[in-house]
Amino acid sequence: MTLFSELPISPSILKSIKRMGFEEATPIQAGTIPLSVEGRDIIGQAQTGTGKTAAFGIPMLEKIDTKSPNIQGLIIAPTRELAIQVSEELYKIGSDKRVRVLSVYGGQDIQRQIRAMKKNPHIIVGTPGRLLDHINRRTLKLDNVQTLVLDEADEMLNMGFIDDIESILKNVPSTRQTLLFSATMPGPIRKIAERFMSNPETVSVKAKEMTVENIEQFFVKAHEREKFDVLSRLLNVQSPELAIVFGRTKRRVDELARALEIRGYMAEGIHGDLTQAKRMSVLKKFKEGRIDVLVATDVAARGLDISGVTHVYNYDIPQDPESYVHRIGRTGRAGKTGMAMTFVTPREMNYLRVVEQTTKKKMTQLRPPSSTEALEGMQRAAVDQLKETIEKNNLEEYKVLARELMNENESLDVIAAALKALTKEPDDTPVDITPEKPLSSKKHGGNKPYHKDDKKYGNRGGNRSGGGGKGGSKPYNSRQRQPRRPSASRNEG
Repeated sequence: MTLFSELPISPSILKSIKRMGFEEATPIQAGTIPLSVEGRDIIGQAQTGTGKTAAFGIPMLEKIDTKSPNIQGLIIAPTRELAIQVSEELYKIGSDKRVRVLSVYGGQDIQRQIRAMKKNPHIIVGTPGRLLDHINRRTLKLDNVQTLVLDEADEMLNMGFIDDIESILKNVPSTRQTLLFSATMPGPIRKIAERFMSNPETVSVKAKEMTVENIEQFFVKAHEREKFDVLSRLLNVQSPELAIVFGRTKRRVDELARALEIRGYMAEGIHGDLTQAKRMSVLKKFKEGRIDVLVATDVAARGLDISGVTHVYNYDIPQDPESYVHRIGRTGRAGKTGMAMTFVTPREMNYLRVVEQTTKKKMTQLRPPSSTEALEGMQRAAVDQLKETIEKNNLEEYKVLARELMNENESLDVIAAALKALTKEPDDTPVDITPEKPLSSKKHGGNKPYHKDDKKYGNRGGNRSGGGGKGGSKPYNSRQRQPRRPSASRNEG
């Protein structure tokens, strides 16, 4: 185990890392940071989810001279989603040093990006096509770049960006330091390393074992507008002890947490915009059972160590399979079984196939419960609550009143009334959830889903075929525990 405090990192960067809640470096970080700080070129072989961004970001940030108006760091990423994610993390790590980070990618107004360039960012994170566009317009000057990073190089190869990357590299000073990260090392990637890197040091981290044996995995095919009602019904039917709902964006997390509260669930959200104090407060309530449903983004949930999570709901299917494995790994711990439900729109079925190839386990299609079945689920929870109360046998103070009720009413009516009082009937209060575009699902070579990125790929449509479920359609699973029914909405902050 290597602590960040044991690595050659300045106090201002350490302060930011600590505020983000990280103390222990991952293997790729521990292997890369000391070599990179020395100025060595590095080939890092590691999967997504191993902490690559901090591995190359910390040494890059250390070298930045904030008094200089020049661009000193350049990171090339295959997709706009990754470019945004990397820039956000670098901004947080470099916040105490006041490093300015800008992301540029296709699909965003280029004039807006040009205006942002004039504010003298220190680091640029961009997709290949848009970076080349700026270079050709002479709006991006790379003459003072000291550190160049190629992130997920094999993915950029799969997407046909090798020529673009070579064109960009020719515009960066040959004296720069180059860090190349890739999960695999195919021939064309090795050739780039030979041509554009100087005696690179290789840091290799084996992929984590994709262990999901203790987790039952299901997928629910639903259109975007249907997903929240389906989630509500699943929660009513399954009554999880502790559940995590994963959303793709911060806005999604905020809206889902609020909507669940409106429907009467004890829910709160965590994402990267929350202060560390607020994040820890929410997690403490979740661990203590004062929150039944935690809504989270991938970044906010990184490193969570929470026991007792029985169900994970992927409200949005993640873009890469490793994120899926990390998400569902929050349940099924310490030898216990867990359940994972993934919502997939018809256009995202190819992503589901890639996840199954990675985990080597097919998901079973789950038929969404109807309103009637959701009510039956809540009624069963009320029955279990009555049985549990009877078994505790601390009813003496209530038996006098019970006899009065029995003298005045039929026993069947009394029991039915008790069950009705205990049953939290499904709430159909309208809620506002902003629709998110489905992940593009058209394949672009190999087994990987097509990533829509810059202009030249911008008009390609996704696969509209619905796709069938695997292993047959299975009705909702009603044999899970029913220990706690969702509670009334709270007004806590």
